Amino acid sequence: MSSEMRIEVRGDVDARAIEQLRRCAQAGDAVAGVLCADGHVGYSQPIGGAIAYPDHISPSGVGYDIGCGNKAVRTDLLTEDVRADVPRLMDEVAARVSFGMGRKNDEPVDHPVLDQILHADFRPQRKLVHSARNQLGTVGAGNHYVDLFAGDDGHVWVGVHFGSRGFGHKTASGFLSMAQGGRFDERGSDGEMDSPPVLFHVDSEIGQSYIAAMELAGAYAYAGRDVVVDKVLEILGARSLHEVHNHHNYAWREEHHGVDCWVVRKGCTPAFPGQEGFVGASMGEDAVILRGTDAAAGAGLLHSTVHGAGRVMSRTQAAGKVGTRAECNARDCSFWVTWGQFRHERDRAGATNDRFTLCPDHPDGRMSKRRGRIRDGLIDFAAVQADLATKGIELRGGAADEAPDAYKRLDVVLQAHADTVEILHRLTPIGVAMAAADTVDPFKD
Repeated sequence: MSSEMRIEVRGDVDARAIEQLRRCAQAGDAVAGVLCADGHVGYSQPIGGAIAYPDHISPSGVGYDIGCGNKAVRTDLLTEDVRADVPRLMDEVAARVSFGMGRKNDEPVDHPVLDQILHADFRPQRKLVHSARNQLGTVGAGNHYVDLFAGDDGHVWVGVHFGSRGFGHKTASGFLSMAQGGRFDERGSDGEMDSPPVLFHVDSEIGQSYIAAMELAGAYAYAGRDVVVDKVLEILGARSLHEVHNHHNYAWREEHHGVDCWVVRKGCTPAFPGQEGFVGASMGEDAVILRGTDAAAGAGLLHSTVHGAGRVMSRTQAAGKVGTRAECNARDCSFWVTWGQFRHERDRAGATNDRFTLCPDHPDGRMSKRRGRIRDGLIDFAAVQADLATKGIELRGGAADEAPDAYKRLDVVLQAHADTVEILHRLTPIGVAMAAADTVDPFKD
């Protein structure tokens, strides 16, 4: 590790995330590492972390959702002119934009990025062109969204958050497999959350291949957000007056502290002096348009800032856990146990027929194997939905793990960066579209 390496942490973040940042920075002889105030533990490199490597690029640092980012557009519509029509507009957004693996409508998209994939410099990516074509303009699940906002300027804003979908996920997993000695079309071991970073020297063949592949995945992510925003503008019958568009899972070649570096930002927004960014919070809270200042402290942060509010509880803590249950088949009976508990008791009893049951109310009944909730979460999502309705927010989809209480408050994390960014606009959500809780999507993060 270089004796000149700098580590800067903003806000109240978890000690484990800080240790992850130090581990990644030390492994690649980094010039500097930064953990923003929305930071929390991630796979290998923490979310909200930025690391400047002089000679390395890190596919584990960029992560699986290469090029994930935000785009916001100020439209020519005034909020008061469309407010009464928001329920219908959100119905159409939810119907025409896919938030899962498939497409809800047959609206094929043509875009120059698809030809770039067909002729990709890293040849194995060319085989992904078919799925890339099918998924271009889809949003995915998790914390990805399409929102309508009432801006403090009186205008309706459109905001989206998602990345490179299956194309980026397969690119990332392919290079992580190659790092373990496998092939690009194989899935390597993910490793533990605190695994050391996967690093490629930038002068190596695999390092150069990853850079080319990452940049193509980033172009695909940008294209996808453009496609979705254009579709929402069509639904609104609106024009774009101003656009703000950034990646926050990516690596850029930049100069910091007098050294040319690859800056790997994971869940981290670039914020150079004068550069604008769109930062969302949760489904029920204001988002902001911000801009990097020319304050000297910005250099110590690698000119980086938050990409959101930052989680305070895991998805499982918030929403509970779904698993396999053994449920009583008797009418109107709600008794169930986990499938593992049922099998254990059945085997211990020496039972071999289907009529074995643990239900105390129906000792002659039988139990069936089904998927269901096996652990309650901390979030009452029905209460969240009611609260959003009271605030006049039209929610389509969404789940407990994306509720406001699963996150820090955005204003708190922004305050920790107040010397290096200025807030240009506050955007209040009036319509939120996300994947429903039961959406199956392996490419959501």
